[in-house]
Amino acid sequence: MRKQLGFLSFGHYRDIPGSRVPTAGDSLRMHVDLAVAAEEAGLDGAWVRVHHFDQSLASPYPLLAAMGARTSRLELGTGVIDLRYEQPLAMAELASAADLLAGERLQLGISRGSPERAVDGQERFGLPLPQGASWSDVARERAAHLRRALRGEPMARSARAAETGGDPDLPIEPRSPGLADRLWWGAGNHASGLWAAEHGYHLLSSTLLLQDDGRPFHVQQADQVRAYRDAHARAGHRIRPRTAVTRSAFPIATDDDRRYFGLADERRDGVGRLDGSAARSGPTYAGDPEHVAARLLADEAVQEAGTVLFALPSQLGYATNARLLASLAAVGRELGWLEA
Repeated sequence: MRKQLGFLSFGHYRDIPGSRVPTAGDSLRMHVDLAVAAEEAGLDGAWVRVHHFDQSLASPYPLLAAMGARTSRLELGTGVIDLRYEQPLAMAELASAADLLAGERLQLGISRGSPERAVDGQERFGLPLPQGASWSDVARERAAHLRRALRGEPMARSARAAETGGDPDLPIEPRSPGLADRLWWGAGNHASGLWAAEHGYHLLSSTLLLQDDGRPFHVQQADQVRAYRDAHARAGHRIRPRTAVTRSAFPIATDDDRRYFGLADERRDGVGRLDGSAARSGPTYAGDPEHVAARLLADEAVQEAGTVLFALPSQLGYATNARLLASLAAVGRELGWLEA
């Protein structure tokens, strides 16, 4: 069965001895090149994480536009943009401009976001938490505001409307109307997945679940994907729902691959606590291509999802990651997920 396959990257950089990606500029330029490599390998998407006050990718819009300028068919996504740091109308303009420059190929993943290094980062961006509100509620309100703006709802009043006491009559510009139907919600538990379905967002299942009933990660995540699809169908939305999961998978094809990933294969999930909740994350799949293929086939959530994103070890540099993308594409073709 055909699946959409792509990569997802933090884009970490460090100016330390031996680093292959020492600066922010190196990371940004490398990810444009990796988008090209992904398209040439036959993959479907290039997705980036967004984190602030850290040495990683933080401002997605120019990067997405640059990726779009160098590719022609690749989907360009975010996993995810933290709405605690976003003003919806500014975001609508920036995202629309990037989408239009890329030929309307953006897949915009948004949500409340994961924990950040800065404890007061949103306040420093001029977006403090309103008194009595929760960040979860604020993120959902901003998402709705963003979508209304993308769909062309007037957001400001002209002088004439103000003089007559009329309603807002000016929509944001530039605007890419189709982007409103390409919004994905990053869901870290079953409840947020159901909320995404009810409100018509696509599902970008988190790399960890902030819940744990003791079953393997992939089994719990498969339940989340199925529940989302059922809820989306009940809601009767006009757009076809899409679902995505992310995996760490490393087919070993060279001695360098074996040196980097030869001991990475894991049989157990990661289990702990995050933000006061039980948290579970999936294992890493590494080994010969046949072994990685078998691990992916045995993964219930991978089988349920329409899109599978592979996490990149971006600090290893362009050559290693481009080779990894080619190896993952080869596994995808062997599994019948990509066209041969």
